[in-house]
Amino acid sequence: MEMGFFSLLLFLLISLNFSRNGVLCFPEKKLLNLKDNNFQWKQSNIVGGASNCVSSHNSKSVNGATILEMKHRDHCSNKMIDWNKKLKRRLVVDDLHVKSLQSQFKTRTNINNNINVEDHKSTTQIPIISGIKLEILNYIVTIELGGKNMTVIVDTGSDLTWVQCQPCKLCYNQKDPLFNPSSSHSYHSILCNSTTCRALQSATGNSGECGYSKPPSTSCNYMVSYGDGSYTSGEIGSEHLKLGTTPVNGFVFGCGRNNKGLFGGASGLMGLGRSDLSLISQTDSLFKGVFSYCLPSSTEPNASGSLVMGFDSSTYKNSTPILFTKMVQNPQLPTFYFLNMTGISVGGVALSLSNSSSNNSFGKGGILIDSGTVITRLAPSVYKVVKEEFVKQFSGFPSAPGFSILDTCFNLSGYDQINLPTLKMQFDGNAAELSIDVTGVLYMVKTDASQICLALASLAYEEEIGIIGNYQQKNQRVIYDTKGSKLGFAEEICSFN
Repeated sequence: MEMGFFSLLLFLLISLNFSRNGVLCFPEKKLLNLKDNNFQWKQSNIVGGASNCVSSHNSKSVNGATILEMKHRDHCSNKMIDWNKKLKRRLVVDDLHVKSLQSQFKTRTNINNNINVEDHKSTTQIPIISGIKLEILNYIVTIELGGKNMTVIVDTGSDLTWVQCQPCKLCYNQKDPLFNPSSSHSYHSILCNSTTCRALQSATGNSGECGYSKPPSTSCNYMVSYGDGSYTSGEIGSEHLKLGTTPVNGFVFGCGRNNKGLFGGASGLMGLGRSDLSLISQTDSLFKGVFSYCLPSSTEPNASGSLVMGFDSSTYKNSTPILFTKMVQNPQLPTFYFLNMTGISVGGVALSLSNSSSNNSFGKGGILIDSGTVITRLAPSVYKVVKEEFVKQFSGFPSAPGFSILDTCFNLSGYDQINLPTLKMQFDGNAAELSIDVTGVLYMVKTDASQICLALASLAYEEEIGIIGNYQQKNQRVIYDTKGSKLGFAEEICSFN
């Protein structure tokens, strides 16, 4: 009798753990501590206020690599922060950012950018910190421009690096002093009839214009609109740039005289796209077209990751091997970084799409990887199957209302720890896989955990371009090899120290 009971129990256990394709599969799960500082958002008390926190930064050189520190702005505020409002506001801001990108995708010029493979030698590593301190969920680094420290947002979806400049007709509030070209002996204006000015077409989607209202009238002017009402305009100049300890002479950037938008308190933006005017292209002789970053998951003020310019694996701290996938060439959007995503698994269960959506695959034709977008966006057909499988495995928890772009939410206020299904994305070639960190699976909308949501969102239409956001890239070493036209992933606990 007992033998029969245990046999029946074993049969039921085996039956419950078969996956859709009939293979025995126990769901993969990871423990998430809801009270952990790597997931919770907390106000820190920093003596001296916001400006001191943003301006102070660390850097170091390791085997020729320069590392710069990166942090969030909110931890540098000496006023109390309503985190519930801020966490919600960031989702709204991110939605505007994605709409801006989709708008750019429709209007960008059809330009090809072919890059050859070369050896990687020189490296520079820069500390990268969370942008919470600047009221953004993006990541920032501190660079030295004309001898002055500038805190800039790191953005792989942009090309032109720019900062706010004096005299400024319209500028948003930033934490560092405005850059003043008139007080720099190494600053030079770029003329409108130069090849550099003509290169603005591919870098910004706008041609370089002449005759800015301030002299000299022959200066090359630029205008970059981000589609959500954010914009920057001014003149193109060249200046002495320093990335940590690595000097870059004659660096071409935008000197913004009219700037408005969702840039938090940053001085400007660092463009790491693939056009001729991007930082990675301008430093090609130094870093051979290679850079990588590791974005920290922790929201603590001392948490930081690193931006590494150049390839030197000894500067990495990855715990898994680096696996590369080829970049997908998109002739209409040649300056962006696209990958071919071949699959997604939830809790170890490989998902499949219905025949009606097979033309979409999991981002076939290219899914964008972008450090400037927060939440990953998937085609509606792809998001549907991911959501259904996640809800199936993450059962038994009370539901909560959706918010903004997030529609799959739970009330976890009665829990200190939970077991989350793993979330992994597979890509073309050499078993390349992005195993999303446990802190990147859920997004906390309310700090009491009464509204925590699956940190993925659906695009509005099937034909829109999918995006892998920075929230899902935390605790990963992400390596961009523009000359080899490949991108690598490896798990790494991101820390500057």
